[in-house]
Amino acid sequence: MSSFPLSKLPPYGVCRVVGVEECAAKNRMTGLGITEGAELIRLFCAPSGDPVAYSVRGTAVALRLSDAEKVIVTGDDKWV
Repeated sequence: MSSFPLSKLPPYGVCRVVGVEECAAKNRMTGLGITEGAELIRLFCAPSGDPVAYSVRGTAVALRLSDAEKVIVTGDDKWV
């Protein structure tokens, strides 16, 4: 399994958070449950492709692609 940005996860892909890079939204993402070891599932995106909804700890959250770039995850190598 390799590490890659959350923004590269395909629809209904499952991954686990490795870490969150420093950014303006880091505290917000931590508050939403996007912390090291959390499992994320990509659910769907807006018609324009941004934002994207993810399932994390039983709740759906929406992230802009620019913020999802800062979340480093690990998952299946075929997604990268």
